[in-house]
Amino acid sequence: MKIHYSIFLFLFLFPFLALKSDKPAYKVFNAKGHAADYEDILKAAKNSDIIFFGELHNNPIVHWLELELTKDLYAEKGGKLVLGAEMFEVDNQLLINEYMSKMIRKKDFEAEAKLWPNYKTDYAPIIDFAVENGIKIKATNIPRRYAALVNIRGFEGLDSINAMERGMIAPLPIKYPDTLECYASIMKNIGDGMPAHLTANLGKAQAIKDATMAHFIMKSGAFDGKTILHFNGSYHSDNHQGIVWYVNQAIRKTSFELKILTITCLEQENIDTISKQDAAKADFILMIPSSMTKTQSPDPSVMMMLPSSLKQGDKPKEIRTKSDTTARSSSNDDGDSDEDDD
Repeated sequence: MKIHYSIFLFLFLFPFLALKSDKPAYKVFNAKGHAADYEDILKAAKNSDIIFFGELHNNPIVHWLELELTKDLYAEKGGKLVLGAEMFEVDNQLLINEYMSKMIRKKDFEAEAKLWPNYKTDYAPIIDFAVENGIKIKATNIPRRYAALVNIRGFEGLDSINAMERGMIAPLPIKYPDTLECYASIMKNIGDGMPAHLTANLGKAQAIKDATMAHFIMKSGAFDGKTILHFNGSYHSDNHQGIVWYVNQAIRKTSFELKILTITCLEQENIDTISKQDAAKADFILMIPSSMTKTQSPDPSVMMMLPSSLKQGDKPKEIRTKSDTTARSSSNDDGDSDEDDD
């Protein structure tokens, strides 16, 4: 009898012992800090109009989950699903459309588009799935040259661009809530010795990116029954700030009520717990081991949108504006803060 009892006890406890020794690649928490799972995210996403997937740009688990969420939402929404991406600048939309319609070949698209260094490993699977299934893809990010212009000269720098060029950014003037933590923290974290006017412009450059992404998200069919799944760096949507703040401003100007869902990604050594502060960053939090392998080295220059002449780690050069005002550039020359790729 004792033998039978021991066997029963072993069989009962084995699944729990196996789980204890397992090494999960990620865990999910909700905004209350309670344990959740992927099915909870999917269920909420199916009932949302705009989903912000705030990613860690070089994390393989994140990109796999983005692909899985795309597939599962497509199975539910079909042609009503639209993908938006920070990774594509608005002036690449024509190339995207030509690739989507199979007017140009994949290799031609990849050769001519301004793609991030980890495109083929991290984003191509999503884009390929979208092309195969006719899912619309919308470039939402501001062309980097205009973000760089704001970083150097402030919003006034955009006064010099023509009407066609203005069509690639958010309508001007934009609101700039400089007390919003996502922008205020940029100012706080700038290195010592930076000129005050340049420090302020870094926040403005971040804001013009967020406002532009919000503008093109809203133009992607959010008011026409479409479900928008937008991929962006987590800093752009954490705490329902950044892009989300500008999207909410646009919604408030209408009679529509749209449901927004935010997802963010964090890395820490112990993924079994989450702080209240981190839980408040989004509706769902993907907690990933900090030891997770990366798809590329952190803070690559192209993803940070540094000038090609400025390599990571180099000291920034002096920049002289038309008004002959010399300003020292930051290591993020187009206004992306270090937090932008967190």
